[in-house]
Amino acid sequence: MAAQRLGKRVLSKLQSPSRARGPGGSPSGLQKRHARVTVKYDRRELQRRLDVEKWIDGRLEELYRGRESDMPDEVNIDELLELDSEDERSRKIQGLLESCTNPTEDFVQELLAKLRGLHRQPGFPQSSCSDDPSLSPRQDRAHTAPP
Repeated sequence: MAAQRLGKRVLSKLQSPSRARGPGGSPSGLQKRHARVTVKYDRRELQRRLDVEKWIDGRLEELYRGRESDMPDEVNIDELLELDSEDERSRKIQGLLESCTNPTEDFVQELLAKLRGLHRQPGFPQSSCSDDPSLSPRQDRAHTAPP
């Protein structure tokens, strides 16, 4: 009798709904696939960019202390990296900091040095060549390309 009870218990465990599924617990005997995460961007490069962005935010807070409303909304790293020369980058940064009453020369030079170690990320949105927001980036480039 004890053997019959043991047999019934083992048999019922084998036929339980959780065992009726295939390997990995998926219904119909399908195997559970392991999810893989692929990284599109170099992790170190992303960390460098994040560090530069944090540095920019901290320095802008220092430069505009007490006058936060005058602070530029954004210093776009990719726009700066798209420029051809450091002179152009310097002018662009100085243009963003026009409203700052504190000296900005050190900030500009340090930012230019930090930008030298960065590369433009291919997956980030590109700046628009035209002023038409209804165009996709591809349409925009085709629209503004020389004939």
